Amino acid sequence: MSENNEVQPVGTERPKGLFGVTGTGDTSGFGGLVRAVPAPAEILSTPEPLGGYFDEIVGALKDLLGEDVARAVVVDRGELTIHIAPDRTAEVCKTMRDDESLRFEFCSSVSGVDYPERANRLHVVYHLTSMTYRRNVRLETAVGLDHPVVQSVTAVYPTADWQEREAYDMFGVVFEGHPHLTRILMPDDWEGHPQRKDYPLGGIAVEYKGAHIPPPDERRAYK
Repeated sequence: MSENNEVQPVGTERPKGLFGVTGTGDTSGFGGLVRAVPAPAEILSTPEPLGGYFDEIVGALKDLLGEDVARAVVVDRGELTIHIAPDRTAEVCKTMRDDESLRFEFCSSVSGVDYPERANRLHVVYHLTSMTYRRNVRLETAVGLDHPVVQSVTAVYPTADWQEREAYDMFGVVFEGHPHLTRILMPDDWEGHPQRKDYPLGGIAVEYKGAHIPPPDERRAYK
């Protein structure tokens, strides 16, 4: 049961409002959302057939690089995600780009995600687009804090350069083979990686045109 005595659908949860507020006082609307419960620690593959062109992509990739290339294959809300090993990202991306049956010429995004409840908590996600066949696919890999190393794909997709630097800066993922892996948003001497879920909110007070703006953790409090 939720705090307002509503029965929650199976597999869903109602989050608290911003800054921890519950009940009536949350003007953000965040507390009224219903979202899916986070995925389990073990990523489960979608049973085949996957449907549409998804079977063609996965089949071609396995034929070219072996059955073990995909650690898991997930279809969710009409989108295909192929989970791969962190030391094979460059190899897989090159194959996805160059093979005539695949032709994923464009990497539109490289981003980091943190799942603190998982052993390999740091995930890197690649969104690839085939302009030849008008298809989309997501590649995903995961590493732990003890060895957060992923192969860089900048030699395959030059657009990944600054995006890998951002994932390094914000999450601490080290992209092996990157030509200049340095921070891109935070100062070079900054300690920690601000988008990890366990990073303290903290903040720095700012002076702006005579107005004093306190750090985020002091700006607002609900009682």
